[in-house]
Amino acid sequence: MKPIAERKAELLLRRSDLMRRIAGIGAELDSHDAKDWEEMAIEREADEVLEDLGQSARAELRMIEAALARIEEGEYGVCVTCGNEIAEERLDLLPATPFCPNCAPGR
Repeated sequence: MKPIAERKAELLLRRSDLMRRIAGIGAELDSHDAKDWEEMAIEREADEVLEDLGQSARAELRMIEAALARIEEGEYGVCVTCGNEIAEERLDLLPATPFCPNCAPGR
């Protein structure tokens, strides 16, 4: 079993990466200054993709923050729905998951 301190370090590293990504997306969205309609249309399409990526990163960031809170509370690795232990293999794949496979939404 992987030590909690190691899982916490991995979550903190991923959080840092996501925060950099979100900042980069914000900077990219703020940098557009197209002058003609064709360039503006192309930039708008790219902006939609960037906004989707940013939303996805923010959602993952919220999950990581919640997982870090569960670590601090001593509840990490325990399903928030049924209270069963979450399998090590599942935490390896989804380190921020608050659910065991049986309680995961959309299973």
